[in-house]
Amino acid sequence: MHDLRMVREQIEVLRDGMRRRGKLDALAPVIDRAQQLDTERRTLIQALEERKAARNGISQDVARKKRSGEDAEDLLLQSRALGEEIAKLEAELGAVEGDLQNAMLEFPNITLPDVPEGGEENNSVVRSWGTPRGETGLKPHWDLGVELGLIDFERGAKISGSGFIVFRGKGARLVRSLMSFMLDLHTTEHGYDEAWVPVVVNRASMTGTGQLPKFEDDMYAIRDEELFLIPTAEVPITNLYAGEILSTSDLPKALTGYSACFRREAGAHGKDTRGLIRVHEFDKVELVRYSTPETSADELELLTGHAEKVLQLLGLPYRVVLLSAGDTGFSSAKTYDLEVFAPGAATWLEVSSCSVFTDFQARRANIRYRPAEGGKPRFVHTLNGSGLAFPRVIAALLEHYQNADGTIEVPEVLRPYLGTDRLG
Repeated sequence: MHDLRMVREQIEVLRDGMRRRGKLDALAPVIDRAQQLDTERRTLIQALEERKAARNGISQDVARKKRSGEDAEDLLLQSRALGEEIAKLEAELGAVEGDLQNAMLEFPNITLPDVPEGGEENNSVVRSWGTPRGETGLKPHWDLGVELGLIDFERGAKISGSGFIVFRGKGARLVRSLMSFMLDLHTTEHGYDEAWVPVVVNRASMTGTGQLPKFEDDMYAIRDEELFLIPTAEVPITNLYAGEILSTSDLPKALTGYSACFRREAGAHGKDTRGLIRVHEFDKVELVRYSTPETSADELELLTGHAEKVLQLLGLPYRVVLLSAGDTGFSSAKTYDLEVFAPGAATWLEVSSCSVFTDFQARRANIRYRPAEGGKPRFVHTLNGSGLAFPRVIAALLEHYQNADGTIEVPEVLRPYLGTDRLG
């Protein structure tokens, strides 16, 4: 969420930020409405202060008259009338502030200057690693995984519905191995503190990271409760310090955790829905960092490098894509997507989005730090990235490492966890 001063003092910056995302036409009426509500809010606050000051003055006069034995009934009537006015103004102010808050929650973050404006066509590959394997003669993972007894799409759909997957035998062990490998890497080599978090969070947590209110229809809500299944561990991990004030010595703070993730919108786009490419429930290891505003740009590069290291150790060719403003997520100020090549499916698959959110999430969740030099607490900058999401990594592993006899070579780094060098 943006500071109210953005509407009051930097309205053209806000308009330009929405324009760069291609959202100005849709959000222009909301910007105008927010300006109007802010003006109404300040007018009401001034009126309230004036009437409260008048009532305080009358209260002093009443006390003086009572001490001297004089009749104060007329003043008491004035005080009661002012009290009724104050109550009415407070109700009006509460309604206006609620409407203003709702308007402010509709604005996405403003992307950083080095993010290209425009839509998906302006995304750019900034670097790549490894050489994608040729596609000739390779089976897609949705066929190979079933043939080897690693994946059971049919029974997943039977027990839960389309977009839910059952991993079987060594396929299930592969999922568990990826979790342990990634968490071990990030905690022992990259310095992250591990957190095992709930997969159910409240509305405040979902609002804090920007999933609500805009994307509520995409979330799995728990009936009769203000609770939601998490779309990513970003939500509970980022909110661990919601409403708290950290010290400068706490920063940068690095947290990682595994979770199942739940997204209703997955598979609803009519493309890329086969196999593990787009599912409703999936497993993921998340990376979250807090930093000072001065270091968040460097922190994004560091976090992205940590996610890349996973792919390098797995030996999966990938590319790093800088997203354009129009393709950047609602809360993000800058995002790198990591995409692996799945030769059997003949496509690049996003396995991680690494983003810096500036103070956008921290302002919503009220996560601050106290500067070492003193002064008022400031909002931290938050960052996160998948380190990594499992299904598409598994798809790429099955396709990239398949042998002519139909078996799958296991990357060396996974062999101690999986207990074998070959699947099938």
